[in-house]
Amino acid sequence: MVTRRRMLAGLAAASLLPSAGWSSVGTPDYLSAARAPNGSYLLAGLTATGEITFTIPLPARGHAAAAHPVRAEAVAFARRPGTFALVMDCRDGTVLKTLTAPEGRHFYGHGAFSADGSTLFTSENDYEAGEGIIGLWDVTQNYTRIGEFSSGGIGPHDIKLLPDGQSLVVANGGIETHPDMGRSKLNIPVMQPNLSYISLAGGVLEQVELTASLHKNSIRHLAVRQDGTVAFAMQWQGSKSEAPPLLGLHQRGETPHLLSAPEAAHRAMQGYAGSVAFGGEGMLVAITSPRGNQTQVFWIDRRELLVSQTLEDVCGISTAPTGFFLTTGTGLVGRFRANKRQHPLQWDNHLIAITSQA
Repeated sequence: MVTRRRMLAGLAAASLLPSAGWSSVGTPDYLSAARAPNGSYLLAGLTATGEITFTIPLPARGHAAAAHPVRAEAVAFARRPGTFALVMDCRDGTVLKTLTAPEGRHFYGHGAFSADGSTLFTSENDYEAGEGIIGLWDVTQNYTRIGEFSSGGIGPHDIKLLPDGQSLVVANGGIETHPDMGRSKLNIPVMQPNLSYISLAGGVLEQVELTASLHKNSIRHLAVRQDGTVAFAMQWQGSKSEAPPLLGLHQRGETPHLLSAPEAAHRAMQGYAGSVAFGGEGMLVAITSPRGNQTQVFWIDRRELLVSQTLEDVCGISTAPTGFFLTTGTGLVGRFRANKRQHPLQWDNHLIAITSQA
């Protein structure tokens, strides 16, 4: 039995083992986009002790990145409604390829590689049709665009490869947008978010929707546990007086479980979960809120809050063997409930773990 005291101690002590496949660039454990003091943008590699191992310039604000499972190579995505994604050799900062969303499309800031690294999947918006698309890029042919299929909904944001290596899970946020309208949300009264499981060939295997009363709860970000459990973080688009759950757990073939902290702590999240991650050897799940300056950690089996922490502009979160690693818009980097390094950077929303052992 893991006690509360032992678990809290583990949160402060956690770190990730280095990934040998990335040793040529200082063995980073994470990737994150950031903004420099001069207003320029970059992608950085971070170790589990908060050290920066490399930085690569970006032409505009980044959002998330995808780490190649074998090579020290990453794809950095523009923030919605951006149309660029840069394939970068992280050893020397060389831009190997600039991916441009097809005409009539934009990226949503996320992507995922196949298990062998041969294919890149990107979440995209066909904004004239108002439909979500998953783009396919052949990595072995210099990231040539080779196809696409439906995301199973509107506004696909985050996308993850499932542990079976044969399917994807997509967070269809349900929000229709158009680049001519900037970041405006065009269909809030009728939005219908869903969680879609899709084969790598493009067939929808399963879809999960929330109850009608929660149709304004946009499913945005994902984390996947080794047993295939999916955690999804949500952002409420309804009245500020309402405070629906912002965290869900799902396994295929089952009903989703929604989790919330006690009311006062839950309302401190201000209806916005920015990132989500598993931790504590898969026994914990956590969400962050940069609006509320909150990180909340939940026991999965008990489906209850374990601990919360107030930290200004916290958003990036990723897994560690027994805990979590965080970044903030104020430049802090470090383990949950432990001392953190300060960098002269504004870390963006997401912290991507490099999990390759190659």
